[in-house]
Amino acid sequence: MTIPPVRRRLITLVIMAATMIVVVDTTIANVALPNMQAALGANPESIAWVLTSYILATAIAMPTTGFLSDKVGRRNLFTVAIIGFTISSALCGIAASLPAMIAFRFAQGLFGAFLMPMSQAIMYDINPPENHAQAMTIWGMVIMVGPIMGPVLGGWLTDNFNWRWVFFINVPIGIPAMIGAWMLLDNGQPSQRRFDWTGFGLLAVGLCSLQIMLDRGSQLDWFDAPETWIELAIAVAGIWMFGVHTAKSHDTLLPKVLFTDRNFLTAITAIAVIGGILVAGAALVAPMLQRLFGYPVLNAGLLTAPRGAGTMIGMLIAGRLARKVDPRATILVGVSLVAISLGMMTGFDLEMDSGPIIWSGWVQGLGLGLTVLPMNLLALTTLSSKLRTEAASLYNLMRSIGGSVAISITTSLIATNVQVSHSDLGKHVSNTSAPFLNGGYLEQVGFQGKAIMRVIDAEVNRQALMIAYLDVYWAMMWAALAVIPLVLLMRGSRMSGPAPVIDSH
Repeated sequence: MTIPPVRRRLITLVIMAATMIVVVDTTIANVALPNMQAALGANPESIAWVLTSYILATAIAMPTTGFLSDKVGRRNLFTVAIIGFTISSALCGIAASLPAMIAFRFAQGLFGAFLMPMSQAIMYDINPPENHAQAMTIWGMVIMVGPIMGPVLGGWLTDNFNWRWVFFINVPIGIPAMIGAWMLLDNGQPSQRRFDWTGFGLLAVGLCSLQIMLDRGSQLDWFDAPETWIELAIAVAGIWMFGVHTAKSHDTLLPKVLFTDRNFLTAITAIAVIGGILVAGAALVAPMLQRLFGYPVLNAGLLTAPRGAGTMIGMLIAGRLARKVDPRATILVGVSLVAISLGMMTGFDLEMDSGPIIWSGWVQGLGLGLTVLPMNLLALTTLSSKLRTEAASLYNLMRSIGGSVAISITTSLIATNVQVSHSDLGKHVSNTSAPFLNGGYLEQVGFQGKAIMRVIDAEVNRQALMIAYLDVYWAMMWAALAVIPLVLLMRGSRMSGPAPVIDSH
C-alpha cells in the first residue's frame, strides 16, 4: 500500500515522539535518584529498584510485541502502549512511597517495551525500499541521542523544578502522540496466532533472573554469594530451554526462521556489544567528570553533548553512503572510530581540561552513528515484512541486554580496580618518597598531622579511581575491536532497491 508523503511525515513525527519519551526515560531518572531517595525515604539499595523495575518490565514485554501486534492490530497496540506509558509516567510523578514508585515504573517499562520495536518496524513498512536508509537515519538518531539527552534533561529539570518533572515531562508529549497514532496508523489484519506461553515463561524467567543478577551482583560481591550462582543457574537454564523449545516447536514466541538468517543473527550479536559501549560510555563519563574533575551535574551533562552531535552527524553520513557503499565498509569505519575514541580516553589524566573529553566524545559519537544505522539496515533488510516486528523486538532486546551487562561489568571492574590500584599506589607513599611522613614530624604538628594523612589518602583514592576508569576504557576498546570479525560475516549490499527477503513460511 502506497502512503501519501504528507501522511508518512505525520506518522513519522508521531511514532518518533512516542519513541523519544521511551528512550529518554531509560536514563533521565538516573540523575534524580538522590532526590528521589530522600523524598521517598529509601536507602541506596532499595532506590535502585526504580531503575531495575523498568528494565525488568521491558525485558519481559518486548519479546511479545510481534504476537500482540498480530493479535490486536498494530494501531491498537501502539495507541494502548502510548496511553499506558503516559498514565504510568504521571503516576510516577505523584508517587508518595517507594513501593508505589517501583510499581508505576514497572508499568512504564511494560508499556514502553512495545514502542521501540514497533516504531522501527513501522518506519520500515511505511517507506519504500529506496527510502529505508533515510527512515532508519531518523529512527536511529532518536534511539541513539535519546539516552545521551536523558541525564542532561533530567539534571536540568531536577535543578530548576523538581525530580517529579522527569516523569511529568512525558505527559504533554504522550497525549498528542496517542491521538496521532490512533488517527494515522493502519491497524492491519489481526491474526488468530496462538500465544506461546511455554516460550514466554521460559524467556521471562531467564531474562528476569539475569537482570536481577546483574543489578545485585556488585552489592553481593558477585560470585562470593550463593544468590548470584542461583540466579545465574536459573538464567542459563531458562534461556537454554527457551532455545530448545523454539527449535523443536511450532508457533513459537519468536519465529525460528529469525535464527537462520545470517545477517540478523550476526547483527543482534554485534549490537549487544555496541549497545553495551553506547550505554556504558554514557553512564561512566558523567559520574567521572563529577567525582574526579568536580564538574556540576549540568556541566558534566553538557560535556557529553558532543557525543550526541557526533552520533547525529555519523548517521547522516551513513544514510548518504547507504546507496553508494557496502554497509559493511561503513560499519568497519564506524567501529574503528569507536575503538580509536576509547583509545583516546585511556589517555585521560586528572590535570587535563575539557578538550580531550569533547574530542573523544565527538569521535565516539561519529563512530557509533556510522555503525548503528547500517547495522539496522543489514539486520532487517533480508527479512520478510511479516517478521519485522518480531525481529525488531529481539534486536532491541539484545541492545538493552548488552547495555545491562556492560553496566554491571564496568561497575564491577571499577570497584575491583580501585582497590588494586589503591594498594599499589599506597606502597609508594613512604618516608623515602615523602620525608615529612616520619612519625616525629607528624607528632610535632599534632592534629594537623591527621589532616595531612587524610589529604594524602584522598589523593591516592582519586588517582586509583582514575586508573580504574582508564582500565575500563581499555577493556571497552578491545570489545569494540571484537565486533570487526562479526561484521565480516555479514552479507553486504547497497540499499538501492528492493531487498531480498526470507519469509516465515
